[in-house]
Amino acid sequence: MDTILDYVLHGGTISAIVLLVLSFYLILVFYIFIYKLITLGAVLRVEKRSLAYLASGGDMSMVISKLKRCIGNSTISKELLKACETSLIRELSSGTTWLSIISSTAPFIGLFGTVVGILDSFAKFATQTKVGFSVIAPAISEALVATAAGIFVAIFAYTFHQLIVRKLYIISTYLKSQSEILMLKG
Repeated sequence: MDTILDYVLHGGTISAIVLLVLSFYLILVFYIFIYKLITLGAVLRVEKRSLAYLASGGDMSMVISKLKRCIGNSTISKELLKACETSLIRELSSGTTWLSIISSTAPFIGLFGTVVGILDSFAKFATQTKVGFSVIAPAISEALVATAAGIFVAIFAYTFHQLIVRKLYIISTYLKSQSEILMLKG
């Protein structure tokens, strides 16, 4: 079985560039996911504790929530709470757009590499007198590595995006619940 390195060495410049871009995408996807997983996990723990404290009758002065930091010493109003919730979710969701972009573009980048690889193979076949399936199949399979790599990257990007969006939704519900409690307390 050939390795990816063999495909890169035999694939040509375009194939190498495509696989390099997809490798960069994969590293970026994992970086964003790990960073967001750590930061959102910490925020989630704080907001969950803050909600539990407020729900048990505690006052806002003892809470360390991001919502409290946003409100500061301002008079609590429904509009202020809504603006803070929106601002916090926007701040926490930064970077997730890249996962969405990568999940949608990686397969096309891979497909581009495959098309160029197939065209390159056909150009090489044109110079040969006898071309059989045993010659065509390896060339096509080498070209398809780029599509497989693109799909591989897209799967991680899409999955990680969905996991992060879910965490953001949970944080959003905690913030909304805190806001409702604060409005009830007046």
